[in-house]
Amino acid sequence: MTGTPFIPKTLVVHLGTPSSNAENIYVDFPDYIKNVASSEVYPTWPESALRANIYAQISYVLNRYYTEWYRSQGYDFDITNSTQFDQSFVPGREIYDTISDIVDEIFNSYVVRRGSIEPYFTQYCNGTTSTCDGLSQWGTVPLAQQGLGPYDILTRFYGDDIDIVTDAPVRNGQPSYPGRPLRLGDAGNDVQQIQIRLNRISTNYPSIPKINPADGNFGVDTEEAVRAFQRTFRLTEDGIVGNATWYRITYLFNAVKRLSELDSEGIKLEDLPRRYEGLLALGDTGDSVRVIQYYLAVVAAYYATVPQVAVNGLFDQQTDGAVRAFQQAFDLPVDGIVGRQTWQKLEDVYESIRTSTELIDGGVVLFPGRVLQAGFQGEDVATIQEYLAYIATVYPAIPAPAVTGVYGLETVQAVEAFQRQFGLPETGTVGVTTWDAIASLYSDLRTGNTQRLGQFPGTELSEEGVAE
Repeated sequence: MTGTPFIPKTLVVHLGTPSSNAENIYVDFPDYIKNVASSEVYPTWPESALRANIYAQISYVLNRYYTEWYRSQGYDFDITNSTQFDQSFVPGREIYDTISDIVDEIFNSYVVRRGSIEPYFTQYCNGTTSTCDGLSQWGTVPLAQQGLGPYDILTRFYGDDIDIVTDAPVRNGQPSYPGRPLRLGDAGNDVQQIQIRLNRISTNYPSIPKINPADGNFGVDTEEAVRAFQRTFRLTEDGIVGNATWYRITYLFNAVKRLSELDSEGIKLEDLPRRYEGLLALGDTGDSVRVIQYYLAVVAAYYATVPQVAVNGLFDQQTDGAVRAFQQAFDLPVDGIVGRQTWQKLEDVYESIRTSTELIDGGVVLFPGRVLQAGFQGEDVATIQEYLAYIATVYPAIPAPAVTGVYGLETVQAVEAFQRQFGLPETGTVGVTTWDAIASLYSDLRTGNTQRLGQFPGTELSEEGVAE
């Protein structure tokens, strides 16, 4: 999965060994844990032993879910009920009241290795007919009888460097694959996740080149790394991250980091996509705020319940209201805060609008969904060249690029000059903020709008040149 762990509302359980032609059933997460615990331990055990075992059972299945252990291998379920591979789950079995009460209290808690974020792979065995390096289920009983609490019992098997995460969020889950292939020119958290994972995989497979920086922009270096990965693992070598490549990367990332082993390397915060740093909320300023305001402004043009918002880089009350309205419209937690979930949904909704329309008010084209940079070709490149060429007739400090559809040196220099002129980061690439600024100014100039307050008039003014 992408991002920090959560408790899924439901699990897809395969009633058999992974490769068997068995039924898949959907089970509410607490009900699944109650069934597993009632199948594997005894309700007469001391409460501390029961709690320790249930923490281990929760963490085990969450590890399977979070790492997409089975989905990354091409299966369409989250876990099996085969004790050869996973935990015991018996459809329709009796649930013990003692166990049910404990699960209701702690089902949204799980074990982590300190310094890592993923649910720890809490391997365990019954301790009698089978033994392993992890927790012994029967071995928890004498420890509880000695007066140890559930956390202390767990440390006896997994070490002192574990923590228990409590009150984890509960929400609907979905497979991590973004639903569309990622390719040259795309940008976003999904791209950055692929870059981070390929860089880690390349440590074990050095034929895959490093991507530097892993900034969420799908450039030529990312395409080369994807091709090398596909070549190494005998996938179609097209440089595009479709479903098969996405999950093969997921599988290899899990494997090289040993995420489903007791000695896991662990997932650190730096392993998560962080294209847009931190949460955005009321009072924040900057380029990331401009980006979400642009998305919101486009969404507002098509969804009446979302109010319009100015693209000014200030997360003000107007922006807060628009974010809350967007969250309510798309069944997200309504808190006015733009975290990963809200940002991803904004990008998804924007993309669906962009692919179904061409122009917005003022007759300008929407941001094409990919960050334009040197070497790119296409209609979107030609569009931005056309806009810049027109702007250059009013702003002589901006050189007019030829409208060729090829993002060459001329276009880089024109973009840099525009960014320098209007106080944007001088990158020479066209992301959401630069596209919006270029398109807005082009629209103003084409429609004869009066220049905005503080806007450069296009020519140098001197004392002699000022009219009386």
